[in-house]
Amino acid sequence: MTERQNRKARPVRPARKTGVAAKRPTSDRAATDGAAGNGAETRRGDGRVGTGRTGTDKAEARTGDVRLSRADQTTATFGRMAKEPVAHLDAGAGARAGAGRNAGTKTGTIAIADLRARFRAAMGQKRGWMRHWQECYEFALPQRNGASEQPVASGGEKKFDRVFDATAPDAVEQLAASLMAEITPPMGGWFTFEPGGNVADADRDILTARLARAASILQGHFDRSNFAVEMHQAFLDLVTAGTACLRLEADDFLSPSAFRFGAVPLRDVAFEERHDGRMDAVFRKLSLTRDEIARQWPEAQLPDGDRVADREAGESPKRYAVVEAVLPDPGAFGGYQLCVFFEDDGRVSGGLAGEDGVIHRDRFEVSPYIAFRWMKAPGEVYGRSPVMKALPDIKTANKVVELVLKNASIAVTGIWQADDDGVLNPAAIRLVPGSIIPKAVGSAGLTPLDAPGRFDVSDLVLSDLRDRIRRCLLADRLGQSDQPGMTATEVLERASENARLLGATYGRLQAELLYPLIRRAIHILVRRGELPDMPLDGDVVQLRHSAPLAQLPKRVQAGQAMDWLSRIATLGPEALGEVDMPQMVRWLADQFGVPDHLLRPMMPVLPPVEPSLEAGVMEDAV
Repeated sequence: MTERQNRKARPVRPARKTGVAAKRPTSDRAATDGAAGNGAETRRGDGRVGTGRTGTDKAEARTGDVRLSRADQTTATFGRMAKEPVAHLDAGAGARAGAGRNAGTKTGTIAIADLRARFRAAMGQKRGWMRHWQECYEFALPQRNGASEQPVASGGEKKFDRVFDATAPDAVEQLAASLMAEITPPMGGWFTFEPGGNVADADRDILTARLARAASILQGHFDRSNFAVEMHQAFLDLVTAGTACLRLEADDFLSPSAFRFGAVPLRDVAFEERHDGRMDAVFRKLSLTRDEIARQWPEAQLPDGDRVADREAGESPKRYAVVEAVLPDPGAFGGYQLCVFFEDDGRVSGGLAGEDGVIHRDRFEVSPYIAFRWMKAPGEVYGRSPVMKALPDIKTANKVVELVLKNASIAVTGIWQADDDGVLNPAAIRLVPGSIIPKAVGSAGLTPLDAPGRFDVSDLVLSDLRDRIRRCLLADRLGQSDQPGMTATEVLERASENARLLGATYGRLQAELLYPLIRRAIHILVRRGELPDMPLDGDVVQLRHSAPLAQLPKRVQAGQAMDWLSRIATLGPEALGEVDMPQMVRWLADQFGVPDHLLRPMMPVLPPVEPSLEAGVMEDAV
């Protein structure tokens, strides 16, 4: 065993923090495993966390006489956890369970030659989209051109020089803000955890309380992080380019939240799609200096000659083209492999960065990159956006406004014509009040030229174009209604229409954004020791989306029930008496998301008394 493997085999302890924030990890193995006191976990020679199983445990694992399924094991584990006190629900259970599953496994490392070939293929596939993305950003979101290959300037430059009609930029921002408010509202409450179908009835109530506490802890970290800021930027990319990428990293212990989010521009990433449609193979290009590489990956070796040359020349530090690849692990136990390498085969580093320019290798249990799409065409990897659908109208409206402004300038300043009579000098003419312009006898002098454009026709065309742009970007549906005093029925009908328009998109975002986001966040908190291992498999723990958009079908059903109740009331008290009002009130409270503590506790229902017993009691009383 090498010295490096001996160091990895030592017990894992939390990193000590000083006045400066500790080095941020780049992978799961670089992060702190569990809370303090979890000393039974050791790091094996291959870098994975183990539990130090004894020979008896291994013998029991090899016998296989009675082997429970993974679902049954998880159900039994959560059944015990539901009965344990809160103090016992630490990361130890989850980390030990994960270590037991991964103990003794070895995954094949992807060769660097294959990585470079896949990276070049992914970049070549993305190159066909760059021109299309640039047009979408140029006319719909010029202030955030995430597809521009030009180097980022210091900031402050004008980006609306080619935009003459602001209908599309305004509609894009409205749609992104509506998605933020309807799917992941900043005020929270857009997800809950519920016991799955394999949880015993005796443990369901206690586990429900535990899961509510876990959801509260998770929501608190979301609220204290930069989630709202970066999520809004990602929604802007989604609406404009049809594809967005969000990175979720574990922050250090000195930060108020365990999460650190970042909306990755499309110009920096390239994706691969699996056969099942998941887009979780990510290549990210980075331009880093020597110091940045050393802070992120201390084992990377770079020549000192470049630093001395830059210092003598007085230039800025040299930047290296680095590729960070996070790819699904082809092994049987899943996970993701991380490989950081130089884009130029390591020639820039003089061969000191490792074999074939490899800087760092590691693995993730859950990928930090979350890529999601608006819609997807068959045979394509990247998504298509509503801006792409409205791009012809956006460009036409932009050109019409440009021509209208030119025509307006002609109408204000005018175009003039004059006869060459030898007296009128065009260079000496000044069109100011009180000026005298000489002309020859019999000459027409200076006369205006009528403009051929008609403003009324251009206004009609422009109005139709703007309406179509707003309709494609759902600004007329998801925005604020201009109708004052809408009835409850009209509000429900509008909500039902919104759910119908965004139903397919919301279903895709559930699968590609919300579920991977919650899974990655839970994984980070499990490693920090703040949550137990929570398998979101539907058998033990079930993830429920409670965002406003997810609540729209329930509100529509509640409106239908209220309409039915009003019709029943017209039939008289006897018909209304057939309705179980306490159950009706509680059902409506559940449909509208009313907390349970606002309702009175249910009174126990007494069994009906038989008539013979009731008569006997009356006789005894007499």
